[in-house]
Amino acid sequence: MHRRNLLLELVRRDFQQRYAGSAAGWLWGLAQPVVLLASWTFVFRFCLKTKLPDNEMTSNYTLYLLCGYLPWMLFQETVMRSTTSLVDNANLITKTVFPAEILPVSVFLSALVQHSFALVLTIAAVAIWDSHLHPLVMLLPFYIVLLAAMSIGASWITAALQVYLRDTVQVVNIFLTFWFWMTPIMIAEQDVPARLQFVVRWNPLSYMVRCYRERLLGENWPRLDDLAILVAASLLVFCAGWFFFRHVKRGFADVL
Repeated sequence: MHRRNLLLELVRRDFQQRYAGSAAGWLWGLAQPVVLLASWTFVFRFCLKTKLPDNEMTSNYTLYLLCGYLPWMLFQETVMRSTTSLVDNANLITKTVFPAEILPVSVFLSALVQHSFALVLTIAAVAIWDSHLHPLVMLLPFYIVLLAAMSIGASWITAALQVYLRDTVQVVNIFLTFWFWMTPIMIAEQDVPARLQFVVRWNPLSYMVRCYRERLLGENWPRLDDLAILVAASLLVFCAGWFFFRHVKRGFADVL
């Protein structure tokens, strides 16, 4: 009970501090992805004339881009903000008996609030512009749980490394930029050259992006092979992050 209350308080504090003194409040959290999507749509759809393959779930490039960007946005924000979470809260870790592992969890839950708003708007946009919304969209919470495991597991690793190596946040920023472009968000998977398809197959975020699009835009049941890979990758990252964090956390108080 104590940890749950502490976690809820951290989430509340984080969400309030991010928009403290702002007239628009949490709406600013939606402004950046909306501007990014508008910019990308203008460049790729109208300037570069990017077209989706005929066998894709929709011909609406903006919806296609939005549905693919949603899981990436949650993953990226969680990992980036969690990387410095231990250093930013060093006073809690060094002066009290504090469960440091819940800091990345609180960052994810705070980001999830904004993600939920964006997801509701996306569902409304799909229903209006694509004129259909399949009941299988109700499976999205299951994928969010898998995304939580993947995001928190990765965040435990980067946050722990940042305590000992303060350049970690810069490396993570560069790596996430590279990872973004290696994930089929801006383009369809079929447009990736055959000799580079291994990048898609070995990228766990590719499966998450695909599943989000299928649930929001498609009508077919989830493919078992995709689901198995996604579950395995999420559990692997989560467990690896947990064991790594638990192994190195004993030295946090001395270094911080």
